[in-house]
Amino acid sequence: MPNTLPPDTVAVLGGGVLGLSTAVQLLRGGADVLLVTEAEVGSGASGRSLSWLNAGGSYGEDYYRLRMAGIDRYRTLLAQNPGIDWLAFDGGLYWDDDPFVVVERHNEQTRQGYEARMLERDDVPGMVPGVDPGVLPHRVLVNPGEGWVSLPHLVRYLAEEFTMRGGTMIEHTGMCTLTRGAGSDGGIRARGIRTAGGEEYAADAVVVACGAGTPAVLAEAGVHLPDASDPAMLVISEPVDHGLRAVLNTPRISLRPHPGGRLAMDSTWYLDRVQRREDGSWSVDSEVPAELAAEASRVLAGHPEVVPQSRQPGLKPVPGDGEPVLGELAALSGCWTAFTHSGATLGLIAGELVAAEIRTGRRHPLLEPFRPERFSFGWDS
Repeated sequence: MPNTLPPDTVAVLGGGVLGLSTAVQLLRGGADVLLVTEAEVGSGASGRSLSWLNAGGSYGEDYYRLRMAGIDRYRTLLAQNPGIDWLAFDGGLYWDDDPFVVVERHNEQTRQGYEARMLERDDVPGMVPGVDPGVLPHRVLVNPGEGWVSLPHLVRYLAEEFTMRGGTMIEHTGMCTLTRGAGSDGGIRARGIRTAGGEEYAADAVVVACGAGTPAVLAEAGVHLPDASDPAMLVISEPVDHGLRAVLNTPRISLRPHPGGRLAMDSTWYLDRVQRREDGSWSVDSEVPAELAAEASRVLAGHPEVVPQSRQPGLKPVPGDGEPVLGELAALSGCWTAFTHSGATLGLIAGELVAAEIRTGRRHPLLEPFRPERFSFGWDS
């Protein structure tokens, strides 16, 4: 059940975009906020996301509306900070080996009112600079309203506001657990958090936004959230004169500009060559970043030499049914969660809506389809 009174102190678990976005919104609303993170801020999924801002997939109407609201918040942020180099809306370009997939994607998008244009190959350079038209199929899909964000830059931006507004941040706490106690209704309620070192912090409400670690934190508290998180890896290039502005989504690579004249790259074909070791570290086939960079060079105009500079392997947060999980836990009152594959597109709007629910005690209708209670939870006392 929602709170009847706004909480004074909120503990936020997670130093990625969802945790910090929620924490900053809570501070703006007058709450006292403690944010704790297992390692350093931005070290999880927010540091290895391509962060393509879009609503153009095969989304149901509820998810589509939420993603569009997410894009709207980024447009506002860019309007307020026109000089930043880590957020842009220069469009997206999509193609597939199967032309019928592209056509159906276009038709589905236009039915929802999403801006989508089918272009002939030779018309692409005039609308999407930086792409070699020779690698394109006969027709491609362009979405002029799409964009990208560098989440590590956004996380730093939010962390600065968090500190300026007086929030308390504790990094390198290890995996935290929730403390619980009896609620006023006789049920179990979240009462705060405990760090791996045993330090306890009381709170009137808790937000769990730990990326792929969210199900494990909740399981420790007795709530079992379906989890389909799987490996991912983002590769960042050295500075290169690439001329690209849009986000590219192709059969062999997803590619976007990155601050400092770099490129951000990922795909799925190499994920069987990215393995998690028993100790939690990651093993990556050393040839994969070079192969990905070679594909980037192939699709870019002029075929510049693309050299990998860094790679970030890890788990991609994915709820069990693929849909976002946002809101208070019916099985553990006083505990909210933000767990989604769409951490970039939903980063700002999810934080805004979750924080508003915590502050006001009123459920927001945009979150109704995505509440944790849609799952039939197992409960451990």
